[in-house]
Amino acid sequence: MIWNEHLNLKGLHAELLGASQHSWLNYSEEKLIDRYIGLKAKEKGTEIHELAERLITLNERLPKKQRTLNMYVNDAIGFKMRPEQVLFYSTKCFGTADSIAFRNNLLRIHDLKTGIIPAHMEQLYIYDALFCLEYKYKPGDIKFENRIYQNNEIFIATPDADIILPIMDKIQTFCKIMEKIDEET
Repeated sequence: MIWNEHLNLKGLHAELLGASQHSWLNYSEEKLIDRYIGLKAKEKGTEIHELAERLITLNERLPKKQRTLNMYVNDAIGFKMRPEQVLFYSTKCFGTADSIAFRNNLLRIHDLKTGIIPAHMEQLYIYDALFCLEYKYKPGDIKFENRIYQNNEIFIATPDADIILPIMDKIQTFCKIMEKIDEET
């Protein structure tokens, strides 16, 4: 048998109708359409994030309109934020903040959401905790402002140490548990 090589697909999996994700066999046509539209929306969201990162890096403002992307990009530029910054505690726990700045003991983290499902501020609290762990700041010694940009609105939270400290503790505890399991296996 002479096998077809498909070198451009080596190591990849079909995005929806792959053999290793066989649950699609039970989909109705409507469910397939919903899932596929969801995947396309995720791809578009990735492209929008890449565009936002580029605009912020180039310091290129968008027209002042109450549109999610415009508000997000313009605020990030106005607050002199860094786009797409990885915050790292360990290989078991890290994440990428869409945009971040730390000045005058104020940690500012903004998150761009392109989907319609309501976002949760907990994601940004995890970034706050990761920042404190990585850069050795005590949450009681700094202030936080988190913003989610979604559906042409801005949602703002100003958590305090009572919210961030338990997340830091959980990150440290859970990472130790996983590392211990790794050592034993």
